[in-house]
Amino acid sequence: VFGHVRPGMTIEKEEIFGPVLSVISYDDDDDAVKIANDTVYGLAAYVQSGDIDHARKIASRLRAGQVSINYPEWDTFAPFGGYKQSGNGREYADWAIHDFLEIKGVIGYGA
Repeated sequence: VFGHVRPGMTIEKEEIFGPVLSVISYDDDDDAVKIANDTVYGLAAYVQSGDIDHARKIASRLRAGQVSINYPEWDTFAPFGGYKQSGNGREYADWAIHDFLEIKGVIGYGA
């Protein structure tokens, strides 16, 4: 756990894999969303809140491939993959196969 992390610090900007938590202060919801989205990465995000409706509103504003609300684990039935410079396509569930498919429309009478 890293405390006193400020926007712009390397640990805040780089995508770190491992059991790492950076604690960043924010003024309000808009500030929190701005800080969370101000990165070239977007693999996953987490929202903790006692108000599930409020958490859903915040989650919808985050630019991440998967957003977990009050839930620290993966859901293998949900698509997983990042936005921006994180991840390639989607994994898990039915979404994983779509990267290997090429869609074709066949039209016309008797087609």
